[in-house]
Amino acid sequence: MTNTKKKIPAGFIYFFGAFGGILFGYDIGVMTGALPFLQKDWPAAQNPTVIAWITSSLMLGAIVGGALAGQLSDKLGRRRMILISSAVFGIGAIMAGLSPDNGVAWLLVARVLLGLAVGAASALVPSYMSEMAPAEKRGSLSGLNQLMIVSGMLISYIMDYLLQELPEGLSWRLMLGLAAVPAVILFFGVLKLPESPRFLVKQGKFAEAREVLSYIRPDNVIASELHDIQETSDKEAQAAANINLGTLFSGKYRYLVIAGIGVAAFQQFMGANAIFYYIPLIVEKATGQAASSALLWPIIQGVILVIGAIVYMMVGDRFSRRKMLMLGGTVMALSFLMPAILNMVVGADKLPSMTIVVFLSIFVAFYSFTWAPLTWVLVGEIFPLAIRGRASGLASSFNWLGSFAVGLLFPIMTAHMSQSAVFAIFGVISIIAVLFIRFRVPETAGRTLEEIEADGTN
Repeated sequence: MTNTKKKIPAGFIYFFGAFGGILFGYDIGVMTGALPFLQKDWPAAQNPTVIAWITSSLMLGAIVGGALAGQLSDKLGRRRMILISSAVFGIGAIMAGLSPDNGVAWLLVARVLLGLAVGAASALVPSYMSEMAPAEKRGSLSGLNQLMIVSGMLISYIMDYLLQELPEGLSWRLMLGLAAVPAVILFFGVLKLPESPRFLVKQGKFAEAREVLSYIRPDNVIASELHDIQETSDKEAQAAANINLGTLFSGKYRYLVIAGIGVAAFQQFMGANAIFYYIPLIVEKATGQAASSALLWPIIQGVILVIGAIVYMMVGDRFSRRKMLMLGGTVMALSFLMPAILNMVVGADKLPSMTIVVFLSIFVAFYSFTWAPLTWVLVGEIFPLAIRGRASGLASSFNWLGSFAVGLLFPIMTAHMSQSAVFAIFGVISIIAVLFIRFRVPETAGRTLEEIEADGTN
């Protein structure tokens, strides 16, 4: 019988499969511009601790959201969980935009709700993209997720800049509330997406898995790939019954789980989000220029991130994942350490006020095409099928734990230490991250998920 069902274009699948990154990026970036106006509008928000909690509450929700989504996606499917996440995100964005005057508690609840959705997306999108993409294109197509994330950040920075002339109480509310727009777009786009073929095989839906593969693979490779997926799924189904959170770190899975979670955690503990959340405040402290008038700097950082994501998509599959991470981490570490070194050698009073901002821009440039995209590529491809959902969720939670710690502690630390000293601490962490990649992370480029799994669990 001829299958008359209309095919879903591969480009549509990859675009909306990665579109959740827009939500992720928008809400990472939007508080950068909203904070200066929130501080002027709410007296309580002038307290560094209050600002730290408002900023980091998103990550607090994301820690839980990533873990829950990872487990639920193994039961409900990647597609359905992305759909649910987009709806939760839209509700949280509208709540944030409708925050009552001096409603710190209301805004915190809205930000935690947003975090649940963002954390879920950060776990679900890499898994979905890696399971849909062929091995030879997995790096570049998974890099599409990073392009979406940084595009979301850039969009939020531009919206912050355009809305800055509005009354303070209206400007920051619109900045936050407009996040509902990409959530609605994602919701309707995901309604037409197919489920991951690997998840369908796990559910015994082989005909549906074959149909999905026909959308995104040449006809001559569908049978062999479906056979490989089914063979791996059958083996792992026997082990999956005994898998729990504790067994992730024991037995044959330990090596790959530690590697994947370690990379995800280091990406945040290296301090990137200190720049993305607080760059106007960093510029204000370095130059004396008011943070509310420094909103062009986030746009510059956003443009660097987008260019880096595009560069990665062009070259990411041509180089070793490990070498790119070690190169990026080394330059990033030096970018954080150099301001402190120059302050000691030359003297802080003799350096241009924007020295630290220039070095932070170098950090962002190398982060944008190494650690930013490759973290999620690795998370999507390094975990065995039996534990992929749960391990990806745990990796996402550790990633957000690092982001939460950086978002919470950075304004408090800079209130008691020089900015160069704070970033020097992140520089040391970056060096440790490079050593972790060198000794604990396997190469995954150009290998099927089944090959990585067989190598890592033997």
